[in-house]
Amino acid sequence: MFRSGLQKIIKRCFTGLKNELISDYYSKETQVLLKLKYIELLNNDAILLPSFDEVGFRKYSQFEEDGILLFIFSIIGRTNRMAVEICAGDGIQCNCANLIINHGWEGFLFDGDAHNVKKGKAFFKNHKDTFLWPPKFTCSWITAENINTVIQSAGCSGEIDLFSLDMDGNDYWIWEALDCIQPRVVVCETHNAIPYDKALTVPYDPKFKIKIPNYHSASLLAMTKLANKKGYRLVGTHRYGFNAFFIRNDVCENLLPEVTVKSCLQDSFTKGTVEKSWPKIKDLDWIEV
Repeated sequence: MFRSGLQKIIKRCFTGLKNELISDYYSKETQVLLKLKYIELLNNDAILLPSFDEVGFRKYSQFEEDGILLFIFSIIGRTNRMAVEICAGDGIQCNCANLIINHGWEGFLFDGDAHNVKKGKAFFKNHKDTFLWPPKFTCSWITAENINTVIQSAGCSGEIDLFSLDMDGNDYWIWEALDCIQPRVVVCETHNAIPYDKALTVPYDPKFKIKIPNYHSASLLAMTKLANKKGYRLVGTHRYGFNAFFIRNDVCENLLPEVTVKSCLQDSFTKGTVEKSWPKIKDLDWIEV
């Protein structure tokens, strides 16, 4: 019994130490050094810059968007350090949080769940890096009809550095309607159950909620075609293909050139998702764009 109790104590201590070490990964200091290293590589020889699959990491993002965004803005620089995120959840895990907390960005976060917004406001209000000037967190159900009004009412308009969109629904129609801000970089989630050569989205429904598994959002090709119409180019995705990064065409095209949709969807996860899920949803009511 004593041995068993001792083992439990040791296990708890080790778990606590491990969690403490993990929490130090990609600390503010480490990220500053990474940023400076990217700038050094850029100034010495841009050909030495790493690729997207070498720079990703997670601090507050769901996957490796934090590392990719740090890399992008190290290369292209930033203007006003303003970021807008639609469907930010509680803001503790979202694409803008790392930039807000560790790099002093001004954030405008939006979510339709009042509990998420309340939790997020408390988090940033009590965080030692944001309590003096927390991000503006707004509770609102976003539609194509109100997207511009909601963002402007929060105090944001014109050119910003980053726009993040992850609605699992009307993503295509929301970005299509958006015109009150002109982000330099856009990161959005796409639906990789749809084959790379199909530009499809769900029909617009202001009250859209997922009712059928895997019937939501828009394909990477659909979002890329929309991006092109708006003056943006696809520069890459994270390792699983569905979170995509677009940069405005007037921003550093020589350093971060356009890539093809097909090249972004060659990973095993995406191929497996298409093989498993597409036959089940291919005959549903998709809109070709």
